[in-house]
Amino acid sequence: MADTGFRTLRSDGASGVEVAIVAEEFARGLVDVPFLGPILADELYRVTGRAPAVTDIESDSVDLTRASAGVVGAPAELDELSADDAQRWRALALVATCADLLGAARGAHALAVDYAKIREQYGSTIGSYQAIAHLLAEGLALIEGSISVLRHAAWGVDELPPAEAVQAARVAKMYCARAARTVCETAIQVHGGIGNTWDCLAHVYLRRVLTSTNLWPVRLEDIDLGFS
Repeated sequence: MADTGFRTLRSDGASGVEVAIVAEEFARGLVDVPFLGPILADELYRVTGRAPAVTDIESDSVDLTRASAGVVGAPAELDELSADDAQRWRALALVATCADLLGAARGAHALAVDYAKIREQYGSTIGSYQAIAHLLAEGLALIEGSISVLRHAAWGVDELPPAEAVQAARVAKMYCARAARTVCETAIQVHGGIGNTWDCLAHVYLRRVLTSTNLWPVRLEDIDLGFS
């Protein structure tokens, strides 16, 4: 991972959108190496010009269940930044976790669709039954909505005023977290009992979603757009 340069995307000039795309693909493929911590440490380095003194943020331990040991919610270096730079860092942190949520949802949905094409009950594949097909169609709609709201928030990291960038990221986090959990729970349902076993990755995607949801969580009170 270090050799690819993915961990220093921001200091190499990558936009918030490009960081989000990489994070999304890593989650979709369940890449089990640290990325979130290093990319946010790199953002601090880009702004301050020096490596963060707090090394924990660079060593988030990520396994297939998306363990987050070492990810610091508010590193001390934030206090050294201007208010605008600190808000942009927070917006990037929210966007990166949103991308992780979307990628996991996409991976879980693809897993469920593939399974529905081959698993047979009563002489037909389960995907041919409306009870399954409608669930998968709803999941796809949630994923498409997540893509739209995430892309806007990722663009806003660099292009919107800092306060608006954070607000867009909060809205995206709220939507993507709810959508991803629904998609992953549906994937487990489609797989039936095997969905909760280590022989199937459906529950691993769900674990990753639950962890990313709890990183920089957003409450309804944090959003003043009248959502319910």
